[in-house]
Amino acid sequence: MKRVRIAAWISIAVLVLAAGAAYLLRPNVGALPGRLPLAAGIGGPFELTTQEGRRLSSAELAGTPFALFFGFTHCPDVCPTTMLELSNTIKALGPDADRMRFFFVSVDPERDTPAQLKLYLSNFDPRITGLVGTPEEIAAVAKAYRAIYEKVPTKDGFTYNHTALVYLMGRDGRLAGTINYQESADTQLKKLRRLIGA
Repeated sequence: MKRVRIAAWISIAVLVLAAGAAYLLRPNVGALPGRLPLAAGIGGPFELTTQEGRRLSSAELAGTPFALFFGFTHCPDVCPTTMLELSNTIKALGPDADRMRFFFVSVDPERDTPAQLKLYLSNFDPRITGLVGTPEEIAAVAKAYRAIYEKVPTKDGFTYNHTALVYLMGRDGRLAGTINYQESADTQLKKLRRLIGA
């Protein structure tokens, strides 16, 4: 019975997170064509540590489109599925993939060290850069992107509920679109081609 209650609460939390994301990215009558509502308010400067132990500042990304996903290496399904799909899309882009950057931001600073992130990302396309930080740094970048994450106790320790969107940021640093969880491969590819202008 306890397991059923935990599963029910996790399901409710996922629905709340999805509803929050849908609200933030809801259609806005009168918005400029090609622009998402509230796009100007999503994104911002950050400085985090890569899986190689190097500090990376968003200032280095000026003029470069990038994709950014919030997750964690102990994630049982959403994160590995998203990373695999993104890896496949990067491969399908061919040389054009080198015209943008791809990031996996960990929301689990307790367990996701640079070494752990490096091991995890070795299963996916090498062009995906892992980013970790202090709890305060992660909270700040998540707030800037309006991403939601929540630590949830489990019988074996803890897990996280989190936003399952891939944020697509344009050359101007503004939100250009999103890739939704398990969106079709063709749609993902079209969105990335449009982002890089290929």
